[in-house]
Amino acid sequence: MAKDIKNVEYGLEKIFDGAQDFLPLLGTDYVEFYVGNAKQAAHFYKTAFGFQSHAYAGLETGVKDKASYVLKQDKIRIVLTTALKSDSEIGEHVKKHGDGVKIVALWVDDARKSYEETVKRGAKSYMEPTVETDEHGEVVRAGIYTYGETVHMFVERKNYKGEFLPGFRKWESDYNPEPVGLKFIDHMVGNVGWNEMNTWVKWYEDVMGFVNFLSFDDKQITTEYSALMSKVMSNGNGRIKFPINEPAEGKKKSQIEEYLDFYEGSGVQHIAVATDDILKTVAEMRKRGIEFLSTPPKTYYDDVPLRLDKHDHKLQEDINQLRELGIMIDADEEGYLLQIFTKPVEDRPTLFFEVIQRMGAKGFGAGNFKALFESIEREQELRGTL
Repeated sequence: MAKDIKNVEYGLEKIFDGAQDFLPLLGTDYVEFYVGNAKQAAHFYKTAFGFQSHAYAGLETGVKDKASYVLKQDKIRIVLTTALKSDSEIGEHVKKHGDGVKIVALWVDDARKSYEETVKRGAKSYMEPTVETDEHGEVVRAGIYTYGETVHMFVERKNYKGEFLPGFRKWESDYNPEPVGLKFIDHMVGNVGWNEMNTWVKWYEDVMGFVNFLSFDDKQITTEYSALMSKVMSNGNGRIKFPINEPAEGKKKSQIEEYLDFYEGSGVQHIAVATDDILKTVAEMRKRGIEFLSTPPKTYYDDVPLRLDKHDHKLQEDINQLRELGIMIDADEEGYLLQIFTKPVEDRPTLFFEVIQRMGAKGFGAGNFKALFESIEREQELRGTL
């Protein structure tokens, strides 16, 4: 573990020093969810998360088998897609998994090369390079499978000036609640099955050229009842970070096991979205009906100054406001971070969101794992799945 922490301290640029990044990624382009009712899901994400109407494709644009609503907030784009017919891959995905993430789209300068480089290294093809055009130019997309039925789509849009993708039109709406201050996707976490974490760590290393720059074992992420293991994968420039979790043995069923049971396989567990003002963002989300995991015990906040002093950091926010909102604090040598987790955003206890504000810290809240797990276990107990 000491080696992994040191990698964080020195930065990813040191890990990649002298190495050629064969898969340069410019950022997250969009995240596409397959859902049972995209129109209603779009209303939820606009109302509760402050996303704005952006683009649409469906019957009115000549698409006969699905409808897709694109929502945007700052640099975050999410696509909500639903099937229009029962004979549909989308419908089958929702039937098996419930609402969940199907495509994690990665913005690249050359989609063809990204596809060729990853496929020759062992990736399973989802979609060969395809050129999509309209009056605004062209987009090249190509996709590969990762864990479960999840897909990484490479998106090349340097020759495109349209709203989103060819086939979509601008989505005009009179209903656009104010944003809540979400800025970009910080990281996305995947849950995989028993003893599969290292398999997928090696896949990201071999196929996509990622590195494992931080690891947590079942001695660090544990409570009285459950545990998990996790390894954080990152690309060369550090813009894309994918922690991968697997279950570990415990007295009772862990949150990872619960996810795998209800999602019926591996998939994206949560999306961490960054904000510049977590106090304002979380307060607004609470007002709009978003439910967060229960507040840590009082003693948690009593210990925060000591945890920050250990790294010579001083908290800039009002700790009483953090306590009132249930926001957790963790620190490393680079700084500290503030984070909070929503409850699952659908009836199955699967996908949820993290809201995070980094004040220099590059870690993932290791000091909060015990409090977080205990909070999740309280929810599992209410569901009867612990």
